[in-house]
Amino acid sequence: MGNNPSDFKGENLPVECVSWNDCQTFVTKLSSLTGRNFRLPTEAEWEYAARGGNKSHGYKYAGSNDLDIVAWHANNSGRKNHPVGTKQANELGLYDMSGNVWEWCQDWYGDYSSEPQTNPTGPSSGNMRVYRGGSWAGDAAGWRVSRREFYPPVLTENGLGFRIVLSK
Repeated sequence: MGNNPSDFKGENLPVECVSWNDCQTFVTKLSSLTGRNFRLPTEAEWEYAARGGNKSHGYKYAGSNDLDIVAWHANNSGRKNHPVGTKQANELGLYDMSGNVWEWCQDWYGDYSSEPQTNPTGPSSGNMRVYRGGSWAGDAAGWRVSRREFYPPVLTENGLGFRIVLSK
């Protein structure tokens, strides 16, 4: 992209301080360069992956009931993010889904439907986008995989990054 907006730069550190709109620019460019379709995960896809998919053991954090084993947070991070993959992965082999940097999702923020759904997507419009996961800067008490947050898509925040998926 020509620049790294992160407050913390280094080998294998996650990119952070990016807006949802920045993420869209990145996935569009990556898709164009590779001829493949990259995007942000939906909120449902993100949570399914964080929970360990069909290999889930029902942990409250992504890969363990002990947050220190799987996540960087305010109590163990030294107030900075860390190289990806330095904590234990979850059941699907995914790292840092419960902490290191928050991760943007594709969806607009809205209340969950009370109706049963399979692979739901959020509302078709809104003012805020969803992000999930937890960051190095936050209190460890709230990093359960079910936690959801939201932020305006045009703004950046320290500790807010992204994870991409490849669509078929």
